[in-house]
Amino acid sequence: MPASKAQQAAQNKWIAKAYDRINLTVPKGQKDEIQAHAAARGESVNAFINRSITNQIERDNGGE
Repeated sequence: MPASKAQQAAQNKWIAKAYDRINLTVPKGQKDEIQAHAAARGESVNAFINRSITNQIERDNGGE
């Protein structure tokens, strides 16, 4: 059952308070590649990107 407008508004308010947004631009065709890669591992594109960023930060910091 779809969420009511009030439920959607409440969820959007919570998301705006709990999360920051980053707009990401990738070369043509890479979006499909990213989506396929994430799906093959059973995760969302957002989860894949967050995991990739976290892993790279850890590598850049010497595995701390």
